Amino acid sequence: MAMVDGTRELEQLTEDGAAPIGWDGRSAREMLEESERLFAETGRYHGLDDLALKAGDPIGYEKLFSRLRGGLVTARETALNISASPIVKEIGELCFALYTPEGDSVALSTGIIVHVHTMSDAIKYMVRQGYEENPGIRPGDIFCNNDAMIGDVHNADVQTIVPIFWEGELVGWAGGVTHEIDIGAKTPGSVPIGPISRFEDGIDLPAKKIGSDDELWRDHVLAGLKGTRTPMYWTLDERTRLAGCHMVREAVERVILEDGLDTYKRFVREVIEDGRRSFRSRIKEMTVPGRYRAPGFTELTFGKEEQLPSYARRDGMMHAPVEIRITRDGVFELDYEGASSWGYHSANCAPSAMQGAVWVQMTQTLICNDKVNDGAYFGMRTNFPPGTWANHSNPQASTGNAWFFLIPSFTGFIKSISRALQARGFVEEVLAPYGLTANAFQGGGIDQYGNQSATTNFGLSCVGGGAKMVLDGLDYAAAMWNPEGDMGDMEMWELIEPFLYIGQRVKPNTAGPGRHRGGSGYEALRLAWKTPFYEMQNIGNGRVFIQAGLWGGYPAAPLYRHNVRNTDFLELVERRAPYPVHEPDPADSELARAVKGDHQFDIETVTLPEVMRQGDLYLCPFRGAAGLGDPLERPYESVMSDVDGDHLLPRYTESIYGVVPGDPDGTERRRTELREERGSKAVPAREWMKEERQRILGHDMIEPVQRMYAESMRLSERWAEEFRSFWELPEGFDFPVATPEVDLALQMRSAAGTEG
Repeated sequence: MAMVDGTRELEQLTEDGAAPIGWDGRSAREMLEESERLFAETGRYHGLDDLALKAGDPIGYEKLFSRLRGGLVTARETALNISASPIVKEIGELCFALYTPEGDSVALSTGIIVHVHTMSDAIKYMVRQGYEENPGIRPGDIFCNNDAMIGDVHNADVQTIVPIFWEGELVGWAGGVTHEIDIGAKTPGSVPIGPISRFEDGIDLPAKKIGSDDELWRDHVLAGLKGTRTPMYWTLDERTRLAGCHMVREAVERVILEDGLDTYKRFVREVIEDGRRSFRSRIKEMTVPGRYRAPGFTELTFGKEEQLPSYARRDGMMHAPVEIRITRDGVFELDYEGASSWGYHSANCAPSAMQGAVWVQMTQTLICNDKVNDGAYFGMRTNFPPGTWANHSNPQASTGNAWFFLIPSFTGFIKSISRALQARGFVEEVLAPYGLTANAFQGGGIDQYGNQSATTNFGLSCVGGGAKMVLDGLDYAAAMWNPEGDMGDMEMWELIEPFLYIGQRVKPNTAGPGRHRGGSGYEALRLAWKTPFYEMQNIGNGRVFIQAGLWGGYPAAPLYRHNVRNTDFLELVERRAPYPVHEPDPADSELARAVKGDHQFDIETVTLPEVMRQGDLYLCPFRGAAGLGDPLERPYESVMSDVDGDHLLPRYTESIYGVVPGDPDGTERRRTELREERGSKAVPAREWMKEERQRILGHDMIEPVQRMYAESMRLSERWAEEFRSFWELPEGFDFPVATPEVDLALQMRSAAGTEG
């Protein structure tokens, strides 16, 4: 530490009116503008032609990267122990990253790496907005952001960003982010389903300066204490992020002291260009050029929610027409043209969130073994059209639960990448679509200690993983947004939630069937305990498959809601009578039979919070993932093993897999019969398309589906023309439904000069 302390003396504090803080007498904004100009002109980061540092000393180059990344990982592992929040301490919902003065990521830690690019956007926002002049960027300053339109996913993801100086020059930024348990939104928890505008999304920190001289300002600390339902966790998480950022800063200072400032400056440029070239090479090596399409869907059913205003109280569908194009020269393009509209709900996204999701997917598929930094970002193109849910472009829209459809939509990404990998022969890398990360056990009220409280239980970071071409999907241990897949300890959640775990185990029939099945989800039965009231919501899909499987594999099962209020459960316990601890088969529910009370037992899986009290029961089911290949090709032994392991209910062995338990020979005969039945029922594709075309012409679909497609068509003429052409529809064909959100989006586009 003495060496690092000594570097403080080398930092020249910048006074108002002093020289710019950028390199070679330039401002930070001038550096950013130059970087963007050079990339636009050359297609290379900072216009770099050769990687002189890497070529001249390849071992030293690799050691330098390892030291910086090691410093980031060390900062994360150390900072974990400062937080008391189970989301951070148990699940590891934080990450740290190092950025150039312009805001491009150089390296990152483990953790929720979705935010590596969102923090990049936040830094560039501050540079472009002239923060160097006002409020100033000086050694020891601390900045904070959770604004999705600046650079974030939603308000619960709070970023701390610290500038790194050396002898008066800004040499980089350290950034850290944590996911908060509560953010003071309209409804409690960190992924609130209740907000319909950004004014209900909770505490708002739009790239604010919150400290100086390495200390948080007192007014900011007090605002945090007043702004959330969980002030202790908020405060400790803030110190977690700040401590980690300071450790990252010290790691950079060590490198500069030992290797010199010029070497460091050259390295942070080269390593990003190296990442871009590596990403392009990986694309050319592992995929086949072409156009890949895999649309995703989900439901958003608020028609019965009387507490919402009339314009938000409706049942809807969301559409993600995901398209990936891979060019012959290795350019990767992700296109959401034709996405449905933003809406009066909390499931809207900004481009920063979508870019962050690209990061998560890339680092778990194509670049998991490379140097992960913004090089990959510079190697791809994306289109998230304004006015859609993927780029709401509306300063008043809510993004409180931006993950709601972001997660299902990117099943189209993983499905398309898998097809491209399989086409090139990388069969071991193939994945069917993952499970939907839901249901979030979330709510707030009075906890078991008599205090105002809120919770978001991050057991949802473990759902089913997609089936592979060589084996089954990972059971209840995966999440698209969290590569580490840790559900945390039940005992830790019970410490902060007024709900006891009655049981937790695998949920049968959640895995998508296939030759290789998807990973299973799991369920937890929770008992409200020592609380006079705690309002709980539901999030999930009960009516719609978010994505199909691969090559004959079936989709994962949507699930349901089963909450029980005013129960006699505690009476059963007092009498020492048997009681259920889970619900393996909702069609034969012991929970429904054995426990008296008011049962909400239905497929209303998206609901605003409703009050629960001591003795009430909440069944929290988590989803499985999609399968791969024809279920009739699944080995007999694998199907029976699924039954023995509670992954599959016995009555489905024959109807889905054609398996006759205890009779392998009978299984083959039954599978032959099922294939013959398939053939007898099969309809030529051209006949099926004629029937579907007539349905479209006659508007023979429910109103939410009509409105979903009408939004896509009215927001994108290109997508509309392709839709009409594919189905051979009349010119100008549309659906006879109102789309008020589209009308507003088009007005905003026109006002901004971006129409079309």
